[in-house]
Amino acid sequence: MPYLLAIDSGNTTIKWGLHNGSDWHERGIIAQNQRALLNQIWRELPEPSSIIVSNVAGPFAEAALLNLFVIWKAIPCWISATAYQCGVRNYYSNPAQLGSDRWAALIATWRMRRQGCLVINVGTAMTVDTLSDRGEFLGGIILPGFDLMKQALVNKTALLTLTEGHFQDFPKMTSDAIHSGVIHALIGAIDHMYTLLSANLGRNTPDCIISGGGATLLLPHIKVPLPIFVDNLVLEGLKVIAQEKSEIA
Repeated sequence: MPYLLAIDSGNTTIKWGLHNGSDWHERGIIAQNQRALLNQIWRELPEPSSIIVSNVAGPFAEAALLNLFVIWKAIPCWISATAYQCGVRNYYSNPAQLGSDRWAALIATWRMRRQGCLVINVGTAMTVDTLSDRGEFLGGIILPGFDLMKQALVNKTALLTLTEGHFQDFPKMTSDAIHSGVIHALIGAIDHMYTLLSANLGRNTPDCIISGGGATLLLPHIKVPLPIFVDNLVLEGLKVIAQEKSEIA
């Protein structure tokens, strides 16, 4: 049975999945600073016939992954955004400059929904991207994720400390004020992009897909209609890209 190994190498973690052609045979996640552990984990998997990778963690992470891949014969395919792929047209000024993880997430969303959509990925950074009803990537925004925004606030102020807080409508403790303020900032960005996309599409009900490790923190507070949580959205997009490449070949 041919297996596809899909890898989402992000700033903080590596998510991976082994697909058997009909379903995910196995999936996992590990911190970038613990990726050496993958050497043993991956040795216990069936050998993949193909490997596809999105890496936004830089050349050092790429080199480390290449060292791990030597246990298999398959030559890895490192994806980058293009002007058009899998039904999605990329309107970035320089299409290749769009992050490969964002590109894979857009492709996965288009394959699932086939209509205008807000695509949110909440990780170290939060991205909020937009798809038209014709599968056009209209553009999107990047801002610090929850932990990064909180850390930046603490690092740049003298009297604030990094302590755990809770969401409150009217915070009465500094830790709660920081926690609530960061969530308000992230949710506000999502709401605003949803409004902009609705105006562009000429309707008020575009779909909203959200993914990433920080998604569960935001979901209770998102006001846009029926946000849909999709686990490992980037891996799903990598699978779609790999399938198209095999069909073309």
